[in-house]
Formats: sequence, structure tokens, C-alpha cells
Amino acid sequence: MAEQTGATSAGGTTGDQPKLVPLFLIYTFGRLAIAAVLIALLWWLGLPGTPGFLFGVLLAMPVSFFALAPVRTRLTAALAARAERKEALRAELRGTETDDGRG
Repeated sequence: MAEQTGATSAGGTTGDQPKLVPLFLIYTFGRLAIAAVLIALLWWLGLPGTPGFLFGVLLAMPVSFFALAPVRTRLTAALAARAERKEALRAELRGTETDDGRG
């Protein structure tokens, strides 16, 4: 049993880890949707063409920053967990716990 537990933790099962790709897609499409809605709203309000497009893109930045903050936080945590798993796997394959094996 101890070997199975050690193999599971060393293998880094992803059952409790957040999935990276779905979070990335949600964040990306959320930003695009916010920009599209703001651009359409500005065009509907009478700011035509390129100025409406550019102003909509400009307004989408702070709106996305605040509206998508929870998704961005989870995405950052997933990226950090992935980096930790990769570093642990590298250290395990190298046979040491240090970052650089030349020590």
C-alpha cells in the first residue's frame, strides 16, 4: 500500500488539480465576448467605424480585468500548480531536489 501511495503522489494525479485548457478557453472567450459586446454597444450608441472599435477595445481591458478576476485567479493557480508538478518531475527524474544538478 505504501508503494501505491508513493507512486500516486509522485505521479502527480490531476484529479484534484484544476484543468488548464478549460480555464484558458473561458478566460480567452470571456475577454473576446466582453470586447464584442462593448464594441456593439458603442456602435449602437452612434460611435461608428474605427473609433467605436478602438474605444470598445480600450474599454474592454479594465472591464475584463474586473469581470474576469476569479477566472484569472484560478488560471494563475493552475499554471503555478503545473509548473510545480513539472519541476517535481524534473527533480525526480534527475534524482535530486535542487533546481540545478551541477551543484
